[in-house]
Amino acid sequence: MQMPEPEISVKTATKLGLTPKEFEKIQEVLGRMPNFTELSVFSVMWSEHCSYKNSIKWLKTLPREGKRLLVKAGEENAGLVDIGDNIACAFKIEAHNQPASTEPHLGAAAGVGSVHRGIFTMGARPIAALNSLRFGHPDEKHTNDLVKGVIKVIGDFGKSLGVPTVGGEVYFNDCYNQNILVNTLSVGIARAGETVSAVAEGPGNPVFLVGPRAGKDEIHGASFDSADLQEERRNSLSAIHAGDPFQEKLMLEATLEAIKTGAIVGMQDLGTGGVACSSAKMCGRSGAGMRIELDRVPARQENMLPWEILLSESQERLLVVAHAGQEQQLLDVFEKWDLECVQIGEVTETGKLECFFKEEKVAEIAAESLVLGGGAPVYDREFKKPAYLSKISKLNLHHIHTPKDLVETAKKLFSSPNLVSRRWIYEQFDSVVRANDPGADAPSDAALLRTKGSSKSLAVTVDCNSTYVHADPYVGGMIAVAEASRNIICSGAVPVAATNCLNFGNPHDPEVFYQFVYAIKGIGDACKKFHTPVTGNNVSFYNQSKNGEKAEPVYPTPMIGMLGVLDDIEHQTSMNFKEEGDIIYMLGNCYNDLGSSEYLRVIHGITVSPAPYFDLHEEFELQKLIKKLIRKNFLRSAHGVSEGGLFTALLESALVNGFGFNVETVDTFRKDCFLFGESQSRVVVTIAADKDDEFQNYLINNNVSFTKLGEVFGSDVVIDEENFGNINDWKRNYEDTLGGKLNSR
Repeated sequence: MQMPEPEISVKTATKLGLTPKEFEKIQEVLGRMPNFTELSVFSVMWSEHCSYKNSIKWLKTLPREGKRLLVKAGEENAGLVDIGDNIACAFKIEAHNQPASTEPHLGAAAGVGSVHRGIFTMGARPIAALNSLRFGHPDEKHTNDLVKGVIKVIGDFGKSLGVPTVGGEVYFNDCYNQNILVNTLSVGIARAGETVSAVAEGPGNPVFLVGPRAGKDEIHGASFDSADLQEERRNSLSAIHAGDPFQEKLMLEATLEAIKTGAIVGMQDLGTGGVACSSAKMCGRSGAGMRIELDRVPARQENMLPWEILLSESQERLLVVAHAGQEQQLLDVFEKWDLECVQIGEVTETGKLECFFKEEKVAEIAAESLVLGGGAPVYDREFKKPAYLSKISKLNLHHIHTPKDLVETAKKLFSSPNLVSRRWIYEQFDSVVRANDPGADAPSDAALLRTKGSSKSLAVTVDCNSTYVHADPYVGGMIAVAEASRNIICSGAVPVAATNCLNFGNPHDPEVFYQFVYAIKGIGDACKKFHTPVTGNNVSFYNQSKNGEKAEPVYPTPMIGMLGVLDDIEHQTSMNFKEEGDIIYMLGNCYNDLGSSEYLRVIHGITVSPAPYFDLHEEFELQKLIKKLIRKNFLRSAHGVSEGGLFTALLESALVNGFGFNVETVDTFRKDCFLFGESQSRVVVTIAADKDDEFQNYLINNNVSFTKLGEVFGSDVVIDEENFGNINDWKRNYEDTLGGKLNSR
């Protein structure tokens, strides 16, 4: 027996996540009182997750145009970049934070599947994935369980789809104890001109639904993702949609084959909001309408109500508009891959979504009124400087003692889970399927990917230090972009475009929204400086959880994904030391600065301090220099200085081939600042010994700041003539620490 629909009222609208004013606006849009199905559609489409109603004003300030961009930001499911040789690269990043925090396996699976579908529904084959993950304290059993659940499903998906995980980052901080972050970047390749748009054009063209049957267990997921992660939300497992990597693989191959038939007008993956969201987006982009027969939608449960069918978020499904008369070609392809493909409607010229159930019209809404850029609400939220920022004064180094035993200090620091190898994690991923990495044995600061049929390679990276952003949202936002660009430059490539995944707390909190606004300003200024237009945005608000009576947001974490192009494989540059006797230099300025460093946190217990020194122009000039030096064949290795400071950068370069090094600090700087400070715009490089004079003359003639540190030597780590131990001991510590922590529980 079906339950009667709830009475339509402000209370009902509020329960669905709408405000009283939004409820009034819906009545104005419709010219009448909505029924429950229509109200449910508005509640999903006007959620922050779908409409970006709290963020779109500021997202529009980011640079969105560039000569390589084939589509503007937001026009398609993913950014599309011309990389030359008639090849386009599609890339996008998505968050699935709260579902993964609640049920790591199901939540992460849905996120990974969704981001890859956004790529292959454009006609691009995914060739690589990167992940940016944030967890709580690694010694907590809860964190341990979340790490293992998330990592397993990411590994399963990559292996099943044949998409290698080629890079990423994992960090641990207590602020993520309850609300973890799971951000996934997918990179795909297509021939230029052979991509498909997410449009609904041509009145009379049939609309097909492809994939598994709809169920009741994945409804109102957008509302789930647009609320604080409180205990009652944690128990809302019905809002989490399960992903199936084997089904996803079938869908990938079938979709790419179907596109080649020429029968497809437009295609959109079904994620948040199900049929309602996908049909609205396709129609909104085209100015078209759509008639949908909900009783034709295959369901795996009996007695599903119209609004349940419309909003079901069952995974691995696509909405496809075909050319009338070519339906059979489409049906034949999906039948070959054992995927259900059912016509559920047709395109109309009304501009409205008209939904029928057993011949009764159950919803009629203008598509434009539902979507971002159309009638969806846009808010200008209040923001104010967080109180804690006023308490962060300039760090007084006189109050920070320099440890007497720097050897033991270095060992303790280099045991931090945020600095040691993530080998325990990446060994569970398949990083070599399809053999796209031209430098698997010579790691670089960005992941490099070959492109078939071209001499070009791609460089991709994801970067963000949330501690910096928490300390100064504007500077931290700039540093996230700068580090991503620096990683690509140090790999020998040129940055061409960026995307983002913006993870913040509740936007209704003025202090949280201040973090968001100023991080966006920082990202925008840096992207303009580095000529990396933003191809798309993914906003994840409400990343916070209850701590007693107070909701505690995570650190602001605006993740930057960046794409670069390596035109000539001869310019590929790795981070590892190559030969004994090579000379080690640090390019860029050093400062007596310890702000927001891992050293302050681990050694001195100072968790909040000013952001590290950063100057955007200084960073830009350094990156231009690195690019020139690579093209002049000066550099044998290049590795940016970031978390853990110069000491960590040196060790990471040495560990790959097991070399030691002998270096000296500069006595005008505090030794702990010189070794462990994280001031930006520095790169460790090595050159062949016989090029030393020529290299120094070039740097001097070009007025470049540099420090000659020492040389690659033996198998011991020697600093200022003090032996810090054998490189093999450091390597064991580096590779085994994180696995030891995670396997101990």
